[in-house]
Order: sequence, then C-alpha cells, then structure tokens
Amino acid sequence: MDFDLADSSVTEALGGALARTLPSALPAGAVLYLQGDLGTGKTTCARALLRALGVTGLVRSPTYTLVEIYTLGALTCVHVDLYRLQTLIEVDELGLRDLVGTNCLLLAEWPEKGAVALPPADVSLALSHAGNARRAQLLAMTALGADWLQNMGRDTSLSSYVSNLT
Repeated sequence: MDFDLADSSVTEALGGALARTLPSALPAGAVLYLQGDLGTGKTTCARALLRALGVTGLVRSPTYTLVEIYTLGALTCVHVDLYRLQTLIEVDELGLRDLVGTNCLLLAEWPEKGAVALPPADVSLALSHAGNARRAQLLAMTALGADWLQNMGRDTSLSSYVSNLT
C-alpha cells in the first residue's frame, strides 16, 4: 500500500487508521517497523496510533529514553527508537524480545539498527520525503501483517486524505 501524505495531519490519520485496523487477536503480539530518514513522520505516526488506541497521557518520543511502554487494558504497547544505538549489543540489552508477546504491539523506529536483536516485523512502514510532503509505503511481512493491511484496505477514513491507496 502506498500513500501520499500531504502534511502531518494525514500522517496522523494514517496512524489512526493503523490503530483502528490492528487485528483484535494478537496471540503472539504484533510488530510494526517505522523506517525513514529524520523528519519523515515516524514519531508523528506512532504518536497518532497510540492516541487512537487510547493513550491519554503524554506520548513521549523515545529518542532519549529508548523505550516507552503504555498499558491499555489488555493491550501493551512498546514504542522504541533505536536511532542513538550503535551496536547490536546495545539493542539486545533493551530486552525487546522479552517485552513482545500476547496482546503486545511493538512500534520500532529505526529498526535497521536493531537487525537480529529485534523481533521480525509483521508490517513495515517506510516513510520518505516527497518534496514538501511525505510518502508512505506499507508492506506486510507475515500473515498477521497481511490481515492488518487487508483491514487497512477496507478503512474508508483514509480515502479523503490519500489519493493513491493501492
């Protein structure tokens, strides 16, 4: 799925749609990779997703804390930012594989820095600059990811924001 994101409100709408379309049963958890250069909207999208899932308090960027955990009833959301990490040992020491499990959603910014120390993605979201706007590409990596993106394809809330949902 490809999206044109004209501004941050559309990036937020994408995050909201990701939250609404997340499969309800997560027996092994779910992992969303957020990839892209600085300023492409990774944290904006993650913040909107967390808000749509029900986070009401402060949603911090995990750039300096590295890991932020939100408990939303039965669902636990773990938001990580690996930008500042230099080695796989540093990533492994975060214990992310131990945090992910039943009814857990892991949002991983800069996953390429985590490589094998990260659980594999169910969905990969690649954000990029497109002039003054942004582009987003969602790719399913697992059966759960395919279900998630199939749900996204049925979400009509994006039609007024997105010109090229494919």
